[in-house]
Amino acid sequence: MKIHILGAEVYNQIAAGEVVDRPYSVVKELVENAIDAGATEISVEIAGGGKSLVKVTDNGGGIEREDLAAAYLPHATSKLSRAEDLFGVRTLGFRGEAIASIAAVSKMKIVSRTAEGEGWSLASEGGKTGSILPAASPVGTEVTVEDLFYNTPARLKFLKSDAQEEGDVTNMMTRFALSRPDISFTYLANGKEKLKTHGEGLAAVLSTVYGTNILKELIEISADKHGIRLRGFLGNRNFSKPNRTYQSLFVNGRYVVNQTVSSAVTNAYASYLMKRQYPFYVLFLDLPPEIVDVNVHPNKTDVRFADNRLVYGTVYHVVSSVLDGNSRALEYVAPESASPAPPPTSSPMTYEEAKKELRFEVPVYTGKLGLGAASPASPPPLEVHSSAAYGISQAAQTPSGPDYFEENKQYLLGQEAAKKAQRVEVASLEYKGELFRTYLFYECGDDAYIVDQHAAHERLIYDRLREKMSRREVVAQPMLVPFLLPLNGSEFAFLETQFPLLEEMGFEIGDFGGNTVKVSAVPSDLMGMDLSSFFREVLESLESLRAIRLSDLLKDKLASAACKAAVKGGERLTEEEVRALLERMDGDMGLKCPHGRPVAVHLSKSEMEKLFKRIV
Repeated sequence: MKIHILGAEVYNQIAAGEVVDRPYSVVKELVENAIDAGATEISVEIAGGGKSLVKVTDNGGGIEREDLAAAYLPHATSKLSRAEDLFGVRTLGFRGEAIASIAAVSKMKIVSRTAEGEGWSLASEGGKTGSILPAASPVGTEVTVEDLFYNTPARLKFLKSDAQEEGDVTNMMTRFALSRPDISFTYLANGKEKLKTHGEGLAAVLSTVYGTNILKELIEISADKHGIRLRGFLGNRNFSKPNRTYQSLFVNGRYVVNQTVSSAVTNAYASYLMKRQYPFYVLFLDLPPEIVDVNVHPNKTDVRFADNRLVYGTVYHVVSSVLDGNSRALEYVAPESASPAPPPTSSPMTYEEAKKELRFEVPVYTGKLGLGAASPASPPPLEVHSSAAYGISQAAQTPSGPDYFEENKQYLLGQEAAKKAQRVEVASLEYKGELFRTYLFYECGDDAYIVDQHAAHERLIYDRLREKMSRREVVAQPMLVPFLLPLNGSEFAFLETQFPLLEEMGFEIGDFGGNTVKVSAVPSDLMGMDLSSFFREVLESLESLRAIRLSDLLKDKLASAACKAAVKGGERLTEEEVRALLERMDGDMGLKCPHGRPVAVHLSKSEMEKLFKRIV
């Protein structure tokens, strides 16, 4: 077997698969470079979800002419010079892979100028650079990336739709704005401004991203404990969200997704959250760089702590104290109107000192969010790979085991037979009267049937509405005042994919701008429905990552509409109305109302005689 030494063009494309897998990762790498260059103003523009264009412009320090060609080389970086530097990384980027990897799979151009020099540009196509040319440019750097993955069609094929890719970029830009509220960010997608911040602090960014009313629902915290600094904003005990996209964690200024911290916060909120609801938080965790490893994965969104127990215990203690309102809360709640201070340049104590100070007992994550307490001696695992956690059975059928397919077949046949047995000929039913203006009595030979008029009418209306919905025969009813639904980037991209189906169902829905959705009309049969509740259920699907069926989500709304429209118990029906109701039931005495209550009760002659002791 012959061993081949891969050429740079092949190696770079492989490396690009690690560092640059989607348009949002291109934006991430370029914005991180701009921040590390000391920029105070950063502009990002994308088109086609970032597939056709990504342009990042900053007013940072710029790149010297002699360094411009080196910027395209793999493992070229200004942030590290020796291996030991990896143990004290404070910059966002440090590997030197990003520019080379992006250039390998796109048409790229860098234009840059330092404060003391002139502007220069260098273009690349598929990783092959041209000549360095003079270029008019303000101080700073502009990087343009076009036709991403044009030379790797297999990778291009697996990208999401433009709207979904744009949503992920929007979400990433939101995180950048939150992580660096001192920087002014401008973000445009297809020429439309999606985000604009002015470097005026975290409270101002929160208002821009989540709406001006968000601050009244939040608690600002600032705590120094065990060598760790925790600051930012927590949602109050009554403020929750339907998915985790409203949770942002920044470790030493870097946005990460970390199971240890997530578990600590979720467990602290456990007694205040309703089912399928999640806490809101924007938290900054600053700790000595020697106890956090950011060199875990090329995308740098995961970190590893030297001591999970120390981190978990500190975060849990601070958050639970604030939520519970105990005496320690006053130490952790920031003074009103105060903005979080910038990250400390050094830790107030060493790692060894912090471990000695850790003395309190706290619940420890045991493998499921929000469940159980265990001894603090066992650190929470960073990852759980358990098939049981996903509801996957480990049991397997052996050849000598039972024939489950045959059992299921017999069960279904039995269900079908029982259903047929509950159907009677309408002509054979003789109406005998009503009781309490609610229950209708029918006689059929030696059998009697008692029908709940409200339950029967409710079920029939529900079936009619559902049938109209399934046939797309609904009529849209305009609303007097449109319903506005503010979302974050991920939620908007997710919901936008459902617009066509919602429109088929009778909704008039569209983009109102700024990640806000406008609903102008709803299905006429569902006027008065609780739109906030409905869309909250839709967005819960984003959290579970399951394929949603909007027709299933509408079931409760249809049931509620049917209940309101149905004849109520206590209303007297005419004989014509009684006859019409029975005919529409088509003799099906096994019906249940949409809420699961029986429509009819069967009582045989022998059962009645037993009640009166005529037979034993």
